[in-house]
Amino acid sequence: EHVHTGHGHVAVKYPQKVLISVIFQVSVMSVTSDEINFLVYRYLQESGFLHAAFTFGYESYVHNANINAGSVPPGALISFIQKGLHYLELEANLNEEGDVPDGEFSPLTPHELLTKDVDELKSVVKERRDHAEKEREREREKEREKEKREKEFEREKERMRERKREREERDREGPMEEDGAQGLSSDKVNPPSSSATVPYSIPDSDVLILNGHTSEVFICAWSPSSSLLASGSGDSTARIWSIPDGSSGSSTSPKELVLTHLNRNKKNEEEKSKDVTTLDWNGDGTLLATGSYDGQARIWSRDGKLKKTLNKHNGPIFSLKWNKKGDYLLSGSVDKTAIVWDAKTGEVRQQFQHHQQPTLDVDWRNNQSFATCSTDKMIYVCKVGEKEYLKKFEGHEDEVNAIKWDPTGTLLASCSDDRTAKIWSMKNDYCIHDFGGAEGHTKEIYTIKWSPTGPNSDNPNLALLLASASFDATIKLWDIERGEMKHNLTEHTEPVYSVSFSPSGEYLASGSFDKCLHIWSAKDGSLVRTYQGKGGIFEVCWNQSGDKVAACCVNETVCVVDFNTGKVFS
Repeated sequence: EHVHTGHGHVAVKYPQKVLISVIFQVSVMSVTSDEINFLVYRYLQESGFLHAAFTFGYESYVHNANINAGSVPPGALISFIQKGLHYLELEANLNEEGDVPDGEFSPLTPHELLTKDVDELKSVVKERRDHAEKEREREREKEREKEKREKEFEREKERMRERKREREERDREGPMEEDGAQGLSSDKVNPPSSSATVPYSIPDSDVLILNGHTSEVFICAWSPSSSLLASGSGDSTARIWSIPDGSSGSSTSPKELVLTHLNRNKKNEEEKSKDVTTLDWNGDGTLLATGSYDGQARIWSRDGKLKKTLNKHNGPIFSLKWNKKGDYLLSGSVDKTAIVWDAKTGEVRQQFQHHQQPTLDVDWRNNQSFATCSTDKMIYVCKVGEKEYLKKFEGHEDEVNAIKWDPTGTLLASCSDDRTAKIWSMKNDYCIHDFGGAEGHTKEIYTIKWSPTGPNSDNPNLALLLASASFDATIKLWDIERGEMKHNLTEHTEPVYSVSFSPSGEYLASGSFDKCLHIWSAKDGSLVRTYQGKGGIFEVCWNQSGDKVAACCVNETVCVVDFNTGKVFS
């Protein structure tokens, strides 16, 4: 595109990637008042303002100007102004060398171009470039963290394969001396320097190792009404384990039900599905729901029989929750939607399509309303039967990884890759607490959990707390009433993927990729139990009586650890 004047020209190769050559034969480009008046006169004529054009031409003596009207194309004034704005935009984008860095052209709005001078426009461009560079650096940092986690995951799998080869080699060479129980070992860890007491290292005699899965175990959950423990794995199965009462370490291998997830291929043949990514028991422990990477949800009886297959999602299911009544099942998927299913019929009750990106987590507020979050940074509160959402919460600057309602359904907590945890209320449009800044995490927050405490909870005499777990290897306990951090738990050395409060609210269990299961005092933040294993931990959970903690691991095992409060000693 070329802008011609009587004294020079500006050559522009324009669009996005811009190479600019500005050539002037004289230092100043000028346009006469007669030329401007003629352009305005022609514009008024072309626009149909004939009376205004006649008056303007008469008063400005346009007809006396020495201008060849036939050489001026239609729309000349608009074209002249547009080219001038383009030139101004390009000038604002030039660096000291007189060109635009590759890929850094910053478009400006007509309002900015008309109301700001060149120096102001250069400041606007610099501000946007700085912001864009910060965003690119954040993306690079996220990519580096992702690569680091993937490499660690691959190293862990290689270590598992190496240990398996060693075991097979020992088996071929003959029996050797006992070198500890399978799965997790009781190697002691250094006591926390900030704790009032030395943590008790859990011995193998207090641990039950559940073998059976043939791939990483991603998820586990206790039945709310019995000693059944469910687990989900990358081997296309979920399993229901009947955990005996008494000491875990002395127990024999428990009864195991294998819930194989099968699909039918194009030949109508049954074949194994994909990873079991999420699972949840209903309120009375009679039904187990599982969600899979194949996009299907399934409902099973407690004795392992498949009751319903729920097929509507077009992508992996990442979150699955029963409502308290047990008549609805809620699922969130990579296909950007959330679905409420009728648990009795297996039919879709309602599909919600508010998000623009994958839905990462869902959580019921009560039997009819719930919240969803997504990689699109948004949180929506919806209600069964309502087409529009009840509430929209925006404020996170990156993907929202998890959401949880407090025990009363009054407050909603969220955590994000933007390294903050936030507290929301249906009475407010903005978050009422923003846990970040100097006290906050330094890396992405993967999960959050509420304590079962506070007014109208099962433990009303204890303050309501929120636990946040991060890839920075720390856990933080937040006092909700005060809106501040209560404890910073720093004994892990690798990303923390899971935290879980005991039913009494007095203790917090945590699992990390450093292979450690820690149990902390929620009251003073001290580390009271520790157990180190041979595989990174994806999930931890307490049973309903609060005397056992389950952890599922990268090394294809699930371990059940006894927790006896009488054994807290130095």
